[in-house]
Amino acid sequence: MPATQPATELTIADLLTGDVHLASPPNLYFELCRAADDPAATSENLAGIIGNDPNLCGRLLKIVNSAYFGLPGQIRTISRAITIIGIDELRTLVLGTLIIDKFSALPGGLPSMHAYWRNCLNCALLARSIGRYLHNAAGKETLFVCGLLHEIGQLVFYLRIPELARDVALQAEAGSIDAIQAEQKLLGFDHYQAGAALARLWRLPDIIAETIASHCDPLMADTYPQESAIVSLAWQLSIRQDLPASCPPTGIC
Repeated sequence: MPATQPATELTIADLLTGDVHLASPPNLYFELCRAADDPAATSENLAGIIGNDPNLCGRLLKIVNSAYFGLPGQIRTISRAITIIGIDELRTLVLGTLIIDKFSALPGGLPSMHAYWRNCLNCALLARSIGRYLHNAAGKETLFVCGLLHEIGQLVFYLRIPELARDVALQAEAGSIDAIQAEQKLLGFDHYQAGAALARLWRLPDIIAETIASHCDPLMADTYPQESAIVSLAWQLSIRQDLPASCPPTGIC
């Protein structure tokens, strides 16, 4: 019997409910969003919410002061960062940073997190640029988040079923079938379906779940076909680009 045979009994629900840390949504992000939607909120109010997580605060300041933003001088407080780059940009960084933290302890022998997040960041930047060019109604920051989280299902696989994730990679490298086909063969579902389910579990905006779920056939998306096509195209372009080791040091990698 093949070693991967027991995996056919797995379901996406098994992957997402079997880890308490994974199953919990990034609540601080939602708290920040609710506060930001209040017209009376000030940058100090919003900075106070982020300040409840000192580790997050430090990482955000590192990102904002990186070469990616190209800001003169040092930004020393979150309230100043909000004033300079805007709350929408900072919300995006908060979400990305919180989610990266959830997957910070993956088993060894898997693709490097630096390379993974570098590709995801490039996908996010491309999705935002394509959306701006097409005057897409979703908005550049929404498309950025969709691109950043597009491959989140891969991290679910790396975290929860690392041996099967390696099997998928080996089959794809052998060239007989692609990674999606290998996942369907071994598991009965793929990492885009798992990623979309995670986005729904965390109650992220519907556009995020749909752009993930519709990766293989964006035009079949119910509500966001153009956005799904934009993000899918951005991912294909991002993994084909020969990114230098000195890609913009955002701190996300």
